[in-house]
Amino acid sequence: MSNAEKKNRPQSVTFSETSSFDGLLKFKETLCIKGKFHGTIDAQGALIVDKGAIVEADHIFVTSLTVYGRVTGMVRAVDKVDLFPGAEMRGDLTTARFRIADNVIFEGQCSMTGVDKEIEIFSRPIEEIKAELRGQTREQG
Repeated sequence: MSNAEKKNRPQSVTFSETSSFDGLLKFKETLCIKGKFHGTIDAQGALIVDKGAIVEADHIFVTSLTVYGRVTGMVRAVDKVDLFPGAEMRGDLTTARFRIADNVIFEGQCSMTGVDKEIEIFSRPIEEIKAELRGQTREQG
């Protein structure tokens, strides 16, 4: 990978399957949790809860939330929430866009907001969008 490719690649951090974290999480890019988390998430980035991951939070504030695993807690996602097959979501949620697949457990209330005029949802780097779509294709395949 060239230096230019590394520089333009979206920043992301992954908590592995063996990770367990308790406390307050703050981040600006993308975080993928594959292990366990308990606490509060207050972030300006995207959160991905991978298959087998468990997130128990009093509240989660993120730009977007993608769930393949289990999430418990109040969620506020500025842009969107995606729940994929096998996901479990327990708690109230507020978001501009909500997509829920078949074979998902969702217990809670959903409040839909308009997309904030100040947020340009199409300003994400194309590489980040492609990487997210590749990940979704692998899960569905």
